[in-house]
Amino acid sequence: MTTVISRTGFIQSKVGGLPRPFWVLFGGSFVNRLGTMVEPFIGIYLTQARGVSLATAGLVMTMFGVGSLLSQPVAGWLADRLGRRVTLTGGMVATAVTMIALGYTTSVPGLVVGMLVLGIVVDAYRPASQAIVADLVAPEDRPRAFGLLFWAINLGFSVAMVAGGWLARSGFTVLFWVDAVTCLIFGLLVWRAIPETRPVREDAQPGRFADVLRDRLMLAFVLGNLAYALVYLQAYSTLPTSAYGMAMAVNGLLIVVVQPLTNSWLARFDPSRVLAAGFALVGLGFALTSLVSSAAGHAAAVAVWTLGEVLTAGIPGAIVATLAPPHLRGRYSGLYGLAWSAGSLLAPLVGTRLLAAAPGLVWPLFGGLGLLAAAGQLLIGRAVRRRAAQTV
Repeated sequence: MTTVISRTGFIQSKVGGLPRPFWVLFGGSFVNRLGTMVEPFIGIYLTQARGVSLATAGLVMTMFGVGSLLSQPVAGWLADRLGRRVTLTGGMVATAVTMIALGYTTSVPGLVVGMLVLGIVVDAYRPASQAIVADLVAPEDRPRAFGLLFWAINLGFSVAMVAGGWLARSGFTVLFWVDAVTCLIFGLLVWRAIPETRPVREDAQPGRFADVLRDRLMLAFVLGNLAYALVYLQAYSTLPTSAYGMAMAVNGLLIVVVQPLTNSWLARFDPSRVLAAGFALVGLGFALTSLVSSAAGHAAAVAVWTLGEVLTAGIPGAIVATLAPPHLRGRYSGLYGLAWSAGSLLAPLVGTRLLAAAPGLVWPLFGGLGLLAAAGQLLIGRAVRRRAAQTV
């Protein structure tokens, strides 16, 4: 089957209703996440394998967060300016090189610089990946496509968490090598099997990030997602230690099993309403944490916010693709990614300080923030639908 470009610009050769290059991206994302073995264990690696203090480990991890903040807008600009394929492949190659270098670095300055660079390059693929889906897939199929990509990433990561813990017994260096090799495989797949999809603007004038920042609807959407990120990321920083293992097990199982079963069904509904429902469920699930103490209670609370996460799967990417002009899809995706990078830095700081100052209020407050994010999404829903109608 040959691949042809229709007059609307979408690739028409399809498998399972979606373009063949999308499935290459799907498979590459899965392989890449299968090898994500360094990030989950980086704190243990720094303190045990490299013998640094907790304070130094915190500094190194902070540098990773700073790099991640820089990563998304820069990668979005590159995806629009140089192309999706070169940005994604370049990011994967740079990540592989950085992984290998970090695996053999022993000095603290080297670790600090290496983690800063890793923060910049490790997620540089995200804006390009989201822009590729927006370029390849027709608007009505985007929620399903982004949802499938979300599932592939989560499935790969779930396997990597288990395999990484097992492989770490042989030494942490092997984790860096596995991560590097899977990055190279992903980059090679994209380079060889996905055509460049970057639309060419008819007036040949390059877009600017200022154009994105002037889009008040996009800014409102990003702020709502930042609020949601502050709630959701408490799962990785503030949950009681006794509940953490249960949370990860229940969350991973429900995502892998339930999300693909509901993906096509959820794609039939208005994205803004589905996203708002997801935000609200996640907030409710975390609020329930304050009312439970048993393992069964924690499992039920985790199930509630995981079902909310299932509702949100793929929807933000589809909305960003709706809001973005074709020639700015990389930058819009980069701004959305910046919300999550900022959330990753702020969530543990805000959550742990609230937990220390008002342990009885922390979960109701985050639950309320989730509901506030849901209300905000409902408020901008009409404008999102209007934008979608204008771009069809």
